[in-house]
Amino acid sequence: MSTTDTSPTPTPAQTWAELQAGNERFVAGEPQHPRQDVDVRHRLAALQTPSTALFGCSDSRLAAEIIFDQGLGDLFVVRNAGQVISESVVGSLEYAVGVLGVQLIVVLGHDECGAVRAAIDSEAPDAQPLPPHIANLIAPIVPAVQRVVAEAARAGEASDIGSVDAHQVGKYHLEDTIAELLQSSEMIAEAIADGRLAIVGANYRLSEGRAEPDVVIGTV
Repeated sequence: MSTTDTSPTPTPAQTWAELQAGNERFVAGEPQHPRQDVDVRHRLAALQTPSTALFGCSDSRLAAEIIFDQGLGDLFVVRNAGQVISESVVGSLEYAVGVLGVQLIVVLGHDECGAVRAAIDSEAPDAQPLPPHIANLIAPIVPAVQRVVAEAARAGEASDIGSVDAHQVGKYHLEDTIAELLQSSEMIAEAIADGRLAIVGANYRLSEGRAEPDVVIGTV
């Protein structure tokens, strides 16, 4: 988006539709690589007006602008391993909402996540202690692991760590992440209540290239 753009601010629904269209182009192998030319780079040098804040995992296969076929200035990206909420994450997302005026927050997880796998493995009876910073990082994912184990046990299924469904852990962790974000930020919760913002929690399929929405907060 250029600094001279005077078009109406898109709604959260329009913003999500644009991201979905870009993701479909990526899945089909027909990306347009929009807004990546020299003129756009020059226009954006003095001001950014992204439409979306994307909070995702740091995994090298989760390059946000590529997955959604977006360009310079389109996405305000915050990433850490396992997309785990922290003070810096909440502050960055509040900046995106309160200062930059984004219409949408996408929380993006994915399959085959190393942080999810580490959280699962950490619950094994013979698990070796992790380095402190890694242990602290995956700690918010562990409740999702325990939830999946408990559900399996109630269903009479094998509940040992080796049989835990990593995909289900990832889905529960995505839900927990969004819930924690809303609990942590009155600003973001109010923007959603006012209809100015929506949150979409999506899981990215590495092989397919598709970002599938699992959680929607607000109107999209």
